[in-house]
Order: sequence, then C-alpha cells, then structure tokens
Amino acid sequence: MQQINRREKISFFLKNMLKGLLWFALLIAAYLIIKNRVAIDYSKWLEPIFSNTFLIFSVYSLSELIFGIIPPELFMIWALRTGSVLDYSFYILLFAIISYIAGLIGFLFGAYLNTTVTYRFIRRRFLGKYHPLLQKYGAFLILVAALTPLPYSGISMLVGSFHYPLKKYLFWALSRFIRFGVYAFIIWKANMF
Repeated sequence: MQQINRREKISFFLKNMLKGLLWFALLIAAYLIIKNRVAIDYSKWLEPIFSNTFLIFSVYSLSELIFGIIPPELFMIWALRTGSVLDYSFYILLFAIISYIAGLIGFLFGAYLNTTVTYRFIRRRFLGKYHPLLQKYGAFLILVAALTPLPYSGISMLVGSFHYPLKKYLFWALSRFIRFGVYAFIIWKANMF
C-alpha cells in the first residue's frame, strides 16, 4: 500500500463529501420544488407503491446489496410520510441497520468468496476503479464510503477480499449511522419548508 499523508486523505474525503452534499442539495431542492410548486398530486398516483412498506423495504434492501443503486436519501424522503418524528426516526434506524448489514454481507462475500468466478466478475466489472483507491487509502476508504456517495457495499466487498480484520471493519462501518442520522435530520427539517 502506498504511503500517503494526512492532507491527501482529508482532500480525498472532502472531495467525495462535497460531491455527496451537492447531490444531496439537488435532491432536497427537487423535493421541495415538487412538494411546493407542482400542481399534480403524485401521492395519489404512487400511493399503491408508497403504502406497501414491505415493498419499499424490499427494494431498499436489494438496492443496498447491489451497491446502492437507489440513493438512500430517496427512502428517507419516503419515510417522511409517517408524519411522526418517532416513526420517521424508527424508519431511518431500520434503513441504517439494513445498509450496515448489506455492507457486512458485501464484506463477508469478498472475504470468503473472493476466489469465485462471480466475485472476479463483480470486481472486474463494477469495482475495478475502486481497487487503486483501496491500494492508496487502505482502511480509510471504509470511512469515506460509509459517509459519502461511494458505493458502500461494493467498497466493503473489496475491503473484505483483502482480508481486512472483521472487528476493525465493523467499527469503521458504524460511521454509516452518522451519515443516516445527519441526512435524515436535514431532510426532516427541509420538509418543514
């Protein structure tokens, strides 16, 4: 692994965090525009889907397992429909737990199945561009992936394939809960506008 200084790590983290915050700001702006300015009532049209909590959590779980195809923030916006801060917090906690577990499954897949054809295909096809980042930043990449838009479960799989210690992975991956808490709080406050 390359030796990098603290300044490079901070720069890498901030660059990815800014990308994430930009995406997040655009998402919040679009949500507020649709909520406050669009005359079409999408809630009636989407109600059959939105009212099916099992379907929402199934789609979310699948998305998190497949490298976060759908941004979790969209599901956080869906959770606003509860109207209650307690129910909203409960859903956010469930989303964070599912995401954490999806990362752990990715990590274990990488750790124990890294010699399979399936893993080699996934690594070549989807994770190839992250391999140099892991070589450069090492375990710091777990923290960055947990807090920014980098594909968290994909990075977890890659980290697992390098036989990173599970206990250390589980500790650094807990930062995923910070992201969910902060983003959920901002979404809740933005919904009041």
